[in-house]
Amino acid sequence: MAKVIIHATTTLDGYMADKDGGIDWMFDFEATDQDYAVVNKVIEEIGAIVGGANKTNTIEEGQIPYGGMLKIPIFLMTHEAHEPVEKDGITYSFVVNDIKQAVEAAKASAVDKSVALLGGRISRQCLKLGLVDEIVLDVVPLLLGDGISLFGGLGERMKLERIETSAFASETHLRYRVVK
Repeated sequence: MAKVIIHATTTLDGYMADKDGGIDWMFDFEATDQDYAVVNKVIEEIGAIVGGANKTNTIEEGQIPYGGMLKIPIFLMTHEAHEPVEKDGITYSFVVNDIKQAVEAAKASAVDKSVALLGGRISRQCLKLGLVDEIVLDVVPLLLGDGISLFGGLGERMKLERIETSAFASETHLRYRVVK
């Protein structure tokens, strides 16, 4: 059965994007072959993705998870029904207001691989519902001071168990199991 993971790059102060949603800061850090190996190991285990749809239910450049390098099913949460979109070998299915349904569909598609959750709101909802198995973070040495928080507003305490940590050039890689 597929695991559900939150996989994100964050700043040291816990932001995954600046206040306008920009992530340009994410690419300004030196990385070593070991950093790439850690990140690639996580990417290779992903078999499906659950994220949030944009307001127009379209797939725009710059909004494609993992830059389109993963040709896996993507399930996008939306408030209005929409037919699936096929773009560049990726099928985007839209799920209306039922995060549990989206995660279950993604798990079925992922088979024995992991389902990655993208975005703070999606991640927090799934944490609150007890759907998350692991949290995988690549933390860069930057304080944004303000922005879009990955866990801000969670509103409850959750215990984690450290599975793995590593640090090489400038990133620190953290993997935790969510204690249920």
